[in-house]
Amino acid sequence: MAGQIEQIKLIMMSIQIIDILLGALTGSVLALSGAGGAILAVPLLFFSLDLEIAEATPIALLAVCLAATFGAINAHKQGKVRYRAAGSIAIAGALAAPAGMWLAQKIPTAPLTLLFSMVLAYVAYDMFRQSKEASASRTFSKPCMLDSPAGRLVWTWSCTRLLALSGFLAGTLSGLLGVGGGFVIVPALKKVTNFQIQSILATSLTAITVTSGVGATSAMLMGAMNWSIAIPFACGAIAGMLLGRLVAKRLAGPRLQQIFAVTAALVSVGMVIKVIL
Repeated sequence: MAGQIEQIKLIMMSIQIIDILLGALTGSVLALSGAGGAILAVPLLFFSLDLEIAEATPIALLAVCLAATFGAINAHKQGKVRYRAAGSIAIAGALAAPAGMWLAQKIPTAPLTLLFSMVLAYVAYDMFRQSKEASASRTFSKPCMLDSPAGRLVWTWSCTRLLALSGFLAGTLSGLLGVGGGFVIVPALKKVTNFQIQSILATSLTAITVTSGVGATSAMLMGAMNWSIAIPFACGAIAGMLLGRLVAKRLAGPRLQQIFAVTAALVSVGMVIKVIL
């Protein structure tokens, strides 16, 4: 009997170690990719710990929220965050996230997994495409404009509507699939604003912190959070974010985006195969 108890303890300890390492990998990818990296959190839990998408979603949201918070604090210290833009996106995302979380608990596992794989495949394609494109010059005909390179955002109805729309989509997907939403927010900010790329990534992280935080809170209130897995995973994600930021400047670039894109595509295919089999 004593031997069985010790064996169970060793198994539980092994699961916790794997859980922490998975969280660290998630935080590192989020730090290195700047956006979209957090979408790998759910597949990591899906394959490694054999969790269903609906079970993995709250855990991923909690980890993404905490990791993004550290990134957003660092961006705040550097003065890179555009708070009014982040606020517009975050408010819309916060309103949509609980509905997405509710849907995640209602949709059967197979359709939800296939939906996630489709989103992941799109993220892979979009990131690979961006890695091949030269940096586009900023124009002065975008809906959301700064009155000077370091000035204030000039608000228009078109600007408000587009930022809110991106936040609503990011929030819905955040609650539904446990993703941060950076793969929606960053391209939207690139398209509709004339922000510097550092400000775009910082603003996205700030919005993600709020949106994923609301989604994680909704999961807690619904009783959908598996704390025994969520806490080690979140701690690992925070450590991964901090470590990732130390090397982000050296490793970030088109080649890193391409590696992430290929990885995401392979994971997407793997998820489809697992559902079929």
